[in-house]
Amino acid sequence: MSSVPNTPTAAPATPSAGRVPAPAAALVGAIAVGAALAVGELAAGFTGGPSPLVAVGQVVVDYQPPGAKDLVVGLFGTNDKLALQVLVAIVALAIGAGLGVLGRGRPTAASLAIGAFAVAGLLASLRDPESSLPVAVLVAAGETLVGSSLLGWLLDSAVVRAAPTREGGSPAGPAGGMPDWARRRLLIRGGGIAAASVVAVGLGRSLTARSAAPTTSTPFPEPQQPASLPNGADISTPDLTAEGLTPIVVPNEQFYRIDTALLVPSVDVATWTLRVHGLVDREVTLTYDQLIQLPIIEQYVTIACVSNEVGGNLVGNASWRGVPLRTVLDMAGVQKTATQLVGRSVDGFTVGMPVAWVMNELRVPLIAIGMNGQPLPRVHGYPARLIVPGLYGYVSATKWLSEIELTTMDAFDAYWVRLGWAKEAPILTQSRIDVPRDGATVKAGPAAIAGVAWAPDRGIDRVEVSIDGGPWQAALFSEEISRATWVQWVLRWNATTGDHVAEVRATDARGEVQTADVTTPFPDGARGHHKIGFHVA
Repeated sequence: MSSVPNTPTAAPATPSAGRVPAPAAALVGAIAVGAALAVGELAAGFTGGPSPLVAVGQVVVDYQPPGAKDLVVGLFGTNDKLALQVLVAIVALAIGAGLGVLGRGRPTAASLAIGAFAVAGLLASLRDPESSLPVAVLVAAGETLVGSSLLGWLLDSAVVRAAPTREGGSPAGPAGGMPDWARRRLLIRGGGIAAASVVAVGLGRSLTARSAAPTTSTPFPEPQQPASLPNGADISTPDLTAEGLTPIVVPNEQFYRIDTALLVPSVDVATWTLRVHGLVDREVTLTYDQLIQLPIIEQYVTIACVSNEVGGNLVGNASWRGVPLRTVLDMAGVQKTATQLVGRSVDGFTVGMPVAWVMNELRVPLIAIGMNGQPLPRVHGYPARLIVPGLYGYVSATKWLSEIELTTMDAFDAYWVRLGWAKEAPILTQSRIDVPRDGATVKAGPAAIAGVAWAPDRGIDRVEVSIDGGPWQAALFSEEISRATWVQWVLRWNATTGDHVAEVRATDARGEVQTADVTTPFPDGARGHHKIGFHVA
């Protein structure tokens, strides 16, 4: 009887538990959180309130450390708000990626974390005067539902079933990374959700932008004293204009914008009011229609941002139409004990300036309703803003004005003062070279060095240029519109081949020469001479 060797009997294969690769889980988390953010953006577009993303960004702006404004504006200029929102979004998506990885083993904890972030957005949104508690709660609930549901669904889509195993853990078939079919399924579903999120964000922002645009029916009264340019106020010539000399009046669409509003406030002119209160004999509240019934004047004023670096472009000249601020203050009766005027925006932003500066008869501060012959653009403060000659914007130029409070200098510190900026901030005497540009190449022979200079509200008495460290040469400059505006200037010279350095300085009408000592904008404005280098060939 022959014996038969024992042959091991194959054990039945059993499937191993499903798994989600970490990179796929991170992608899933970012997509889910991105969709939740899109819900908030879309809801903001339909409701008119702040989106959680913008609200969180506004918290960052409001609690920024001293000097942060300088750094961000220096890096991104007038794109600072966009840069901040992109940064907040990137951080949110990065957190979402982490939650995706967490959700592989602890899905409930990941969903709760999404809900916690939605609540944080809700609390940030409630800081905005335009927010509504019921709407904010519904938005937060929608974000939580969408984010947690998509997180679970996409994680399930990304599950990779490992190859069956036999007893002892030996594989019953080939094992490897994420199969093509699983990767394809995740990319199709995730890509579709990501694309829909982008569309939702775009639609929400579009609706928000349109919701409070000034309508053509908004009254825009003619001024009793129209502004006009004197002969010789503009020395632009075709060659200088082509080379980039700044126009004497900056068009609205080119005018710089620096403020703390991540999204422009929505102001309904039909319900807007201006309240004047504090140390006054009688409180005054004006509707827009009542405001424009007061005497309307128009004047050119150059305004500047304190963050403007030497040679920077955060300065501009425009004609402003509005009601003299002192006309409204006289209606309220400013008390003698008032030493500070506080302007407050509809979004809570504040500025503060000395009452003595406002009441000085040598200057005419305005409650402006128009800019360069048009109703005040929404991004520049519609329906009304303050324009105060001679002061940096952070202590004077309140956009979207809603309140004027009379108080004392000791009793209140405005927004930027609390962050370390100077409480009193007259605009410094400055000048800038526009032509040629730094690093440019110009032709040898007759050439021009040109730019602008300003010292509102003192005026410019002299502009001088030094080439290659040589003697200061007096430049020609335009006829002054007023002491509150800048001037254009030009120095004609015979350009010789080689590398050159040009430097400019201005002297104001008080005889004070622009200092060469260099300082940063913080805390009361940048100092120093603007210098450029260029090549002549």
